[in-house]
Amino acid sequence: MNKLFLVLSLLLTSINSIYSQNKTVTTKKGTAYISWGYNRESYSNSDIHFKNTTTDNYDFVMINAAAHDKSGFSDGLQNFLDEDLTIPQYNLHIGYLFNNKRNLGIELSWDHLKYVVNDNATMHLKGQIRGNYIDKDTFVNPNFIHLQHTNGNNYLMLNLVKNYPIYKNKYFDVALLGKIGAGPLVSYSISTILGSHNGGAFKIHGYVIGTSLAARINFLKYLFIQPSFQYAFADYIRTEIGRDGQGNASHTFYSYTLM
Repeated sequence: MNKLFLVLSLLLTSINSIYSQNKTVTTKKGTAYISWGYNRESYSNSDIHFKNTTTDNYDFVMINAAAHDKSGFSDGLQNFLDEDLTIPQYNLHIGYLFNNKRNLGIELSWDHLKYVVNDNATMHLKGQIRGNYIDKDTFVNPNFIHLQHTNGNNYLMLNLVKNYPIYKNKYFDVALLGKIGAGPLVSYSISTILGSHNGGAFKIHGYVIGTSLAARINFLKYLFIQPSFQYAFADYIRTEIGRDGQGNASHTFYSYTLM
């Protein structure tokens, strides 16, 4: 019940996309804002390179691996209310639009996405595994190979924000916001490789570059609704895998996110 009251109070003070509300504070020199919301995303296929020549012996690529997100809403609203608010995929953005025109600003964004390589799928593997050359379609189950960035596939970005007012009356105003930014991938990755499991830890695994377009509807002076679409490129330069962490996985992919 306490979590229900917490959710209701958040909904009265902050939304991003259809799940949230946002609060703004206006000054003579500009506008500061903070937003909280939730997201869904899809991913491009990815060639994932797995390598360990220190404590094991493999060096191969999983070609065109498909992945999906993990929203946290699949078990229904009641289950969601019983969980921590940061368990689902969420977004926290803090920004400032300069001067009274408020047409240019900066923003620090934390986008908590989740990335799970599809299990129990046929993948094309190419390279060598413990001295055996492989170049064929192979059924991959999670005891053989499993990789997920689920706590998560986190984008920490500093963004340049451009605000385009398009409509205004005495009750509300509407603007389009364009953003472009970059920053580190602060990921918590869980993996299994050839039966060796790694429970993961928060580390910087690479970098991300992203751009987004949002429609902001400001109303009641201090609140706004802002559905957004983000397109980003993520480069996982090194993710530790295997029980001893001596193996590594590297890959790149594109993400398409609705917030």
